[in-house]
Amino acid sequence: MKTKAVRLYGKNDLRLDEFELPPVKNDEILAQIISDSICMSSYKAAIQGADHKRVPKDIAKNPVIIGHEFCGVILEVGDKWKDRFYPGMKFTIQPALNLKENPYAAPGYSFQYIGGSATHIIIPNEVMEQGCLLEYNGDAFFYGSLAEPMSCIVGAFHASYHTESGSYVHKMGIREGGNMAILAGVGPMGLGAIDYTIHTDRKPSRLVVTDIDEDRLKRAASIYTVEEAKKNGVELIYVNTNAVPDPVEYLMGLTGGQGYDDVFVFAPVKAVVEQGDRILAKDGCLNFFAGPTNPNFTAELNFYNVHYNSTHIVGTSGGNTDDLVESLDLMAKGRINPASMITHIGGLNCVVETTLNLPKIPGGKKLIYTNIAMELTAISDFRKKAENNPVFAALADIVEKNNGLWCLEAERYLLENADKI
Repeated sequence: MKTKAVRLYGKNDLRLDEFELPPVKNDEILAQIISDSICMSSYKAAIQGADHKRVPKDIAKNPVIIGHEFCGVILEVGDKWKDRFYPGMKFTIQPALNLKENPYAAPGYSFQYIGGSATHIIIPNEVMEQGCLLEYNGDAFFYGSLAEPMSCIVGAFHASYHTESGSYVHKMGIREGGNMAILAGVGPMGLGAIDYTIHTDRKPSRLVVTDIDEDRLKRAASIYTVEEAKKNGVELIYVNTNAVPDPVEYLMGLTGGQGYDDVFVFAPVKAVVEQGDRILAKDGCLNFFAGPTNPNFTAELNFYNVHYNSTHIVGTSGGNTDDLVESLDLMAKGRINPASMITHIGGLNCVVETTLNLPKIPGGKKLIYTNIAMELTAISDFRKKAENNPVFAALADIVEKNNGLWCLEAERYLLENADKI
């Protein structure tokens, strides 16, 4: 079977190729990708090429398919896996395989025939052996794509920890009923974190979300309202730190000087990391969530507080399979709605340009439908393009009824009416 896929050949060398997939082996599965959201990690892999720890050294001769936030439909199952998987089954994948022989190997970085930026893929035996091929029971494919980024958020919350005086036991997870801050927190992943904080079972009593972009703060506040948070037992406060003379003093004042039990840093910015360190409470945990592209990125921490106030820092990159299952379960039950992450829609033909320029493109998640051809378009621009394209007119009508958010109705309309790749 032929596939069209975006493949990585070297640093800044992405190409949209059409090629023949090999026959499916007894222990493999053939699948069609429907949706894939573009992650900043794919941009990092693209600019670093073979220097990236997940990317093989021989990509110039054996290019890999990029994309790891995907959802699709199984088409053919090898005999080994016919008792567990079946044609027509919708699926998503946990890309962190954690293979003993190659702990960094992951779909979307390391394999020739599996990645999200493709029309069709072959799922290798390792994915099933590791329990990383997961059935998706939702209606909208884009939620399956967002399960992976949501799992990263879930994993970060589970990885934070606290202690008790006189004990060396680490109590994993955020401090229930405590103060939490999400810094630089109204980007796509920050929005997912707000959603999860408000709607999960283990909550802080107060959540402070900061940013320096007033428009993005207003959008976040219109989606995750103070009233909605209050219904769920959380005092939610949005703060533009550019609008206050002393951000640290202001943020500390919101807690009566107590500080924050859990601080999540969602931007790899030295000043933001140091701000997070300065607002930690006793036994406060700072989670450095945003991965920097610079391997020499550093920031100063107060080691007096590390010693006397037991402040500490963790960093998480991705989630595990349990985190992904939790994300899928929360979405299936309607408790979280990560559609707020998505700000742009496109087809497979725009993946190369979008990935290589991702940091320069404003907004949140760029969602790709891999079997259609469509220029990357901001959801907020659908109405502008409606004059020349009736598809955009219909999509604008749909999303405007849904508070400007992408939704199942919009997805179905797009897949039925867009040009095929």
